[in-house]
Amino acid sequence: MEIPDYDKALYYTLWGQWDELLVLMVRTNDDMLSKKIQLFLHAYHYSPEQAKIIDSHDALLYYIDHAMKYTPPVAMEV
Repeated sequence: MEIPDYDKALYYTLWGQWDELLVLMVRTNDDMLSKKIQLFLHAYHYSPEQAKIIDSHDALLYYIDHAMKYTPPVAMEV
């Protein structure tokens, strides 16, 4: 069973697993998700302004939430 990229992105973002988030950024087929992750990680590592970090974090979470609404749920096979 393959876990969708949005579920992975949400998990990695909420639990602060930045290395895994970086790998997901490179491997995902969703260009917008990749760009949102890139903007957040760049702000997190290089921005001296906490407001910019929070804004990019919120934008990433908002995009993940939006994308998950339009992604069919994964059913587990028994």
